[in-house]
Order: sequence, then structure tokens, then C-alpha cells
Amino acid sequence: MGYPQIMPSKPHQPATFTSGGELDLLARIRARARRGRKGAVRLGIGDDCALLRLAPDEELALTTDLSISGRHFRLAWHPPESIGHRTLARGLSDLAAMGARPIAAFLSLGLPRELATSARGKKSWLDRFLDGFLSLADAYETPLAGGDLAESDFAVADIVLTGAVQHGKALLRSGAHPGDLLYVTGSLGGAAAALAQIKTLDAALKRTYARRDDMERLRIPRRLAETLRPHLFPQPRIAQGIWLAKRSLASAAVDISDGLSTDLAHLCQESNVAAVIDAAALPVHHSANLRQALHGGEDYELLFTAPATARLPGAIEGVAVTRIGRLSRRRAGMPVVAINTSPGRKPLTAQGWQHFS
Repeated sequence: MGYPQIMPSKPHQPATFTSGGELDLLARIRARARRGRKGAVRLGIGDDCALLRLAPDEELALTTDLSISGRHFRLAWHPPESIGHRTLARGLSDLAAMGARPIAAFLSLGLPRELATSARGKKSWLDRFLDGFLSLADAYETPLAGGDLAESDFAVADIVLTGAVQHGKALLRSGAHPGDLLYVTGSLGGAAAALAQIKTLDAALKRTYARRDDMERLRIPRRLAETLRPHLFPQPRIAQGIWLAKRSLASAAVDISDGLSTDLAHLCQESNVAAVIDAAALPVHHSANLRQALHGGEDYELLFTAPATARLPGAIEGVAVTRIGRLSRRRAGMPVVAINTSPGRKPLTAQGWQHFS
């Protein structure tokens, strides 16, 4: 369902409304939503459907991701700007793993009434959520082209993202071959280390105050802002994915959202290969440990494979690229994923995030 037709106001400027009902909230969202680029979003917010236009030699990439309060974020732990940023970053990272350029975003929100209304002189939770969401959308030229809004007993954000990739150039999980080398962008474990730090802060607060409800937000010390950034404001690797797809260098790719051990297992399963990684080669984030680098999720780095003959630079679009292992044929009785450590080689069990596990 598209946002109803409402007269727009100046983009990125909060509008003032008196009734505070659904139409006013939708008007606030439309007023702040960036208009689409020419040739991509032909018609955005205002009608029952958006209209998108692709170049003749492009394919449409489509992804969806659900963020639920208490599962993917906590109102007490995460600033609204972070929740908005993370909601969009999750979908952008999926597009990056396919080598697709973003075209448009569609956002559906279910919110308790108190999150959509503002106290005098203060921004509402919704406005601050949009600050984070639209800031990242602007950075990656991803206009908000529609969505839906409903009152809910708990907060939920559903993102649908569309992207475009040159016909036949999309990076898939199923394209890896035995003998290919395994690479990652950036560093690993930073998001998991930051989340552990947030949990420590919350535990200390609970020891100080016996009763806290979910609406009482955790105050994050300024000295920890950079340490917590990998978790609160992760950066999707759109430019790196597009670079790899255009040059046809990567044979397969996946984004690290559930943890290296789990996402590598997904890639191996889809490509019917086995993998060995070298613990000493892993680019562990300076605040993380090896376990967090192996199993911690939400780094949103790219994990990709390339033929041994491919010449890859040490950095792509300013982000480091590290070779961490090699693929081989899958053999009966042998682990699908193994890791070389100083004591020797051992199986690497997928211990990242899995719903319903």
C-alpha cells in the first residue's frame, strides 16, 4: 500500500501539524523523503504504487528485511537514529552482496502511539528514526519511494529495497569453485564487540536502578561513541560490491550479517564447496576478539570468492580487502568449513545468528 496523496512540503524539514493522526504522520514522512533520481524512480510517494524504470541492460534486484523491537533492536539500548540507520543498512548490504546499485526504498512502520508523537520542543522518536534512515539514504542515493504506517503495540520496521545490476553480472552465492580464494572487506567482530559493551553498560545501569522499563533509554558515554559505531551505525559496502560486479572478478559473494562462520557455510552450501580459513589472516577489529570475528553478526562486510588467477587490489574504494582462505572440493567425512589455528586445523561450526535456533 502506498502512502496516500498528500501535498509535499520542503524536503528534509520537519513540518508542523496539529491533529497528529495518520495523515499528518504520513505528510511528515513525505515531506522529508528524498525525491527519486531521474530515470530510476519515475513516480514515488503519492499514489498506490511507485513506478521504477531500469535501463534496458539491467536486472531488478529486490530484497526485504524485518526489524522487530526486542529482537533486532531495543528501544532502551539503541538511539532512534541508529534504529533508522540499521533498518536501511540491512537491506543495502543485501544489495551490495549482489553487486547492485540501490534504486529505491519502501518502508513500513508499526509504532506505538507515543513513538509517533512529540513533546513540546522535542523531536518525536519517529522524526529521529527518520533522521538516521534518510541520512543513510542520502549517502547512498536511495530515495524513499513508499511504504505503509500503522499503530502497533510494539515497534517494527519492514524495509523493501530495489536495486539494479547489469544483466548477467549479479554476484551470487552459488558461483564459487574449488581452488577459488576467499576474501573479506574491512574488519570483523566490531559490531559484536560493540554490542557486548552495550550489554555491559545496561547491566551496570540495572544494578544502579532496580526498575527500568523498555522506554528508558541507555545513555551512551561520549568516550564510547567510536567503539560502538560498528554496531550502531554499520556501513554497507555498496561501492565495493558494484566494483566487483562490474569487473567480473568475484565468483560468489554474501554479506556478513549473521556471522562469518554462518554466512560462509551458506556460501559453501549454495556452491557445493568446502572452505578452509586461516585464523592468523582474519582482519579482526581492534576492539574484538577472534570468537567475535568468527561468529559475531552485523558487520555487513562482504565475504567473496575469486579465482586464484584474479588480481585483486589491497583495497576497493578505500576499504581494505583481505584474503582469508581457500575453497576446495567437498568430501564425505570432511568438514564443510575448517579453520587453521596455531594448534592445527579443526572444523568451524556455524555459530552465528539463526532465528528459531
